[in-house]
Amino acid sequence: METPAGGIPGTHRSLVERMMGAALLDVSVYEEVEADVTATGQAAAVVAIVAVCGALGHILQHSAKGPLLAVVTAFLGWIIMSGLTWFIGTRLFKGTADWGELLRTLGFAQSPGVIAILGIIPILGHLVLAVVAIWQLVTAIVAIRQALDFDTTKAVLTALISWVICWVVILCMMFFVFGTALALGAVTH
Repeated sequence: METPAGGIPGTHRSLVERMMGAALLDVSVYEEVEADVTATGQAAAVVAIVAVCGALGHILQHSAKGPLLAVVTAFLGWIIMSGLTWFIGTRLFKGTADWGELLRTLGFAQSPGVIAILGIIPILGHLVLAVVAIWQLVTAIVAIRQALDFDTTKAVLTALISWVICWVVILCMMFFVFGTALALGAVTH
């Protein structure tokens, strides 16, 4: 059994230790949170922390809608992406995982996003946000690979297909909402 960073064999790392390990692509962290059914709450905390950091980091680039909206949006994205990834990874690529394992690993894969708070720095902000996005893509691929117990190629394909489907669904929802708003506006005038 591997010894967690600064820990005793058989014990669990703290939230911060897990976040740091996940950000640094420590496979043992992904294996630990995959197996720890009590870590779903911690994964949710990571999603919330990262969402707030991202909202604060975007304040100068955009008119921030606020940390609360960022957290709600982040949770919806996390849940939808985890579900899509589970379905595609298990059905199309024959990976072995349950939805909870993907919730936990993909939640922790968002850990590099805490650095998005540095997006508030003028000029440097856009570069920081780009680096964070790439870093999170890499951590997500590692999370998918570990949770679904298959190779990196299948993890990349699963991530890509899930991402495309997620965006198609989001765009369809936006068109539906926009179309409905236009139709209602036309009917009431």
